[in-house]
Amino acid sequence: MPKAATPIESPAFDQPHRMAVATAAKPSALLELRSAALTLVAVVLKTTDLAVLAQELAERVAMTPDLFDNDAVAVDLWRVREVGEPIDFGALITLLRSHRLLPVAVRGGNAEQMAAAAAAGLAEAPDVPRAVPRETEPVVLTELVREVQLPPPPVLIVDKPLRSGQQVYARGGDLVVLALVNDGAEVIADGSIHVYAPLRGRALAGTKGDTAARIYSTCMQAQLLSIAGVYRTGEAALPETLNGRAAQVHLDGDILVVEALSC
Repeated sequence: MPKAATPIESPAFDQPHRMAVATAAKPSALLELRSAALTLVAVVLKTTDLAVLAQELAERVAMTPDLFDNDAVAVDLWRVREVGEPIDFGALITLLRSHRLLPVAVRGGNAEQMAAAAAAGLAEAPDVPRAVPRETEPVVLTELVREVQLPPPPVLIVDKPLRSGQQVYARGGDLVVLALVNDGAEVIADGSIHVYAPLRGRALAGTKGDTAARIYSTCMQAQLLSIAGVYRTGEAALPETLNGRAAQVHLDGDILVVEALSC
């Protein structure tokens, strides 16, 4: 009697075959490119003479030692773009670096200058729009002179006697004295002087050159009389018709005239 066949188990066929597959993870980017706005100090050249530039830089640094601190700069050439002489950008870069400036870019030059700067390792920075001065007609200024009537200066009034050594000055106007002017006292005015009492001291009127100024006194006995610098001293005695009487003093040309007042 034949033996029953022993069943054969085949896991490979009876069960589904599963395979694990490992995939390599994508590494993260080690470099990113982004736009950036940088602030640069513009060094505007007004000459291509590097010796002159070196002297000016040295003077500025001497006055302010901490003026530069490795600042990145753009060399601006718009003031020298019409200059025919070539610029030694290698020497210029060395000069700027010696004063703690780091040139990284250039702008505003002509084609030859920009090419030479690029050869020296400077990038081209975008130029800035520059205003072109417009020709305008000259402005004609006219001066209008208008005469303004100013009020007269106030009159200085003195109502107390003036002792020897005292001085009164009426700046810019007339002086009125209502009391005695003793010997040795002095009354001064840029205008006229009116003394309604004995005038025995010195009286100087029109001291700023007013030749129309006058001196009046009800009792003329002055030691000195002066109008606009023309004077008369008491050494020359007044005539009896004037001494101690009401009188006035005025100029007639360069002559000091003393005459009686009609009362």
